[in-house]
Amino acid sequence: MGVFAFFTREGEQYLPTRIAMSSWSPTQVGGPAICGLLARELETRSPGAEFVPARVTVDLFRPVVDEPATLRSVVVREGKRICVADAELMQRGEVRSRATVVYLRTGEVPGGDLWQPPHDFPVPEIPDTSAAGAHPLFKSGDGAWTRDFAATQNAERKAIWQNMLPVVAGEPVTPLQRAGMAGDAASLMCNWGTEGIGYINSDVTLTLARVPSGPGIGVLAQDQVAYAGVAVGTTTLYDRSGPLGTAVVTALSNVRRQVDMRRY
Repeated sequence: MGVFAFFTREGEQYLPTRIAMSSWSPTQVGGPAICGLLARELETRSPGAEFVPARVTVDLFRPVVDEPATLRSVVVREGKRICVADAELMQRGEVRSRATVVYLRTGEVPGGDLWQPPHDFPVPEIPDTSAAGAHPLFKSGDGAWTRDFAATQNAERKAIWQNMLPVVAGEPVTPLQRAGMAGDAASLMCNWGTEGIGYINSDVTLTLARVPSGPGIGVLAQDQVAYAGVAVGTTTLYDRSGPLGTAVVTALSNVRRQVDMRRY
């Protein structure tokens, strides 16, 4: 039986599993696995339960390959209300990906009324029965939720509902890890069109007013802007209780290796 996690751990090394591999290449680790592993490392720098990981930015500037990886992290600032930490994923003696987290201390909500957009997010009727791991559900436009990739390959607005696998085998999935892995789907939701996915994201920035309260997380496309092979996608992250924050990705044209999602 295979390992149902993105990585196994041997000492200070993290070994990618088969399911961690990317759609772009069978020898490269996919974005959700990388984001989850870096989120796991940033959690070790959390200043306490009264702080929210309000912003996490992951830079995906070199391929993470199917080889052992190591992590390192450092606290950049530790204040009473704002704390900042950096993390790096290392392979072959060089930094392959990096991440930054900004922890903000929770407090009293200011008085007064503020404008907010309507919060009408699609949620599947199927309950999140597993605490860790389920096949994603997709929604296009006004269509029903489906597990069929081919049915979702169109020019409609997209949403995905995910219940993520563990980052490291034998460890429970934490709320920040879930959000970090789900946030990488912003590129999929914003850049998936009638011919598949032709953009590969170089980063993802996750903003969170709160962490998810359950295993299921939705990612709903809000905007996509593209010009001369560079694209910017914006999504809203939410759970069954309402919105969590946003995920924004910048992406680069990858026409020669465009992924036809109908094959999955």
